[in-house]
Amino acid sequence: MPRARTLDTISRYYDAFNAGDTAGMEAQLGEPFAHHVNEGKIRHGIEAFREFNKHMSRCYREQLTDMVIMANDSGTRAAAEFIVNGVYLETDDGLPEAHGQSYVLPVGALTASI
Repeated sequence: MPRARTLDTISRYYDAFNAGDTAGMEAQLGEPFAHHVNEGKIRHGIEAFREFNKHMSRCYREQLTDMVIMANDSGTRAAAEFIVNGVYLETDDGLPEAHGQSYVLPVGALTASI
């Protein structure tokens, strides 16, 4: 079932995220791949996403809670809604100095052509 396969893939991706397993996250991706973020340029390809993950892992520690994952019947579109519970570990370029500040953010993520 395409919908079930998509839901499983998205679940494995976010389970890997919560485990701090960036290689596990990347293993759920296929090429061509484009990472659209709320700030900055689109990252094309898994290698660009891998570099992003290295940066994020250095600067932030995050856990996702209250996860809801949805997909259409054909499995070609999916969405996830969750809460990011984070700690700011190392100063990120253009942001205030990191002092272990914590944050909680509501997030929505969308994907197509799984």
